[in-house]
Amino acid sequence: MEKLILVNKKDGIAGYEDKEKCHQGKGVLHRAFTIFIFNNKNQVLIQKRSKNKLLWPLFWETSCSSHPHRGETCLKSAEKRLKKELGFTCRLESVNKFQYRAAYKNIGSENEVCAILAGKYNGKIKPNPKEVADWKWIGIEELKKDVAKNPDKYAPWLKISLKYI
Repeated sequence: MEKLILVNKKDGIAGYEDKEKCHQGKGVLHRAFTIFIFNNKNQVLIQKRSKNKLLWPLFWETSCSSHPHRGETCLKSAEKRLKKELGFTCRLESVNKFQYRAAYKNIGSENEVCAILAGKYNGKIKPNPKEVADWKWIGIEELKKDVAKNPDKYAPWLKISLKYI
């Protein structure tokens, strides 16, 4: 069972808990990251989450999101996750972080201190179908307009993190 890093509101480590338990009910505050990958046309890569995801299946989200593993930095874990979900990796840098809680129907919740990471990439995308249902490049202003017009198509962490990009 995958253990997530529990944190306090200042992002200090408070323990470890099973991923499943962290997402039950109102959720347990844990560490996460979300990634924005940009290309040379200043477009951002977004993905539609797999239908197999427990929370927010088939919603559009950032390029990639997940949780760091015990003993790993967000940056190191994010590079590995990019490779697993999208078939590539690139240099990432930390942009900001935010805390949020969001419930998905009566199924569960995210309750996270979420690091925002960004990188540049112009190569081939090889999505893992177990993780990603679809993907596309989109201009950041076009994305912001569509999120405002169609908020129910997007995961909550994308909507929040767009304020920092």
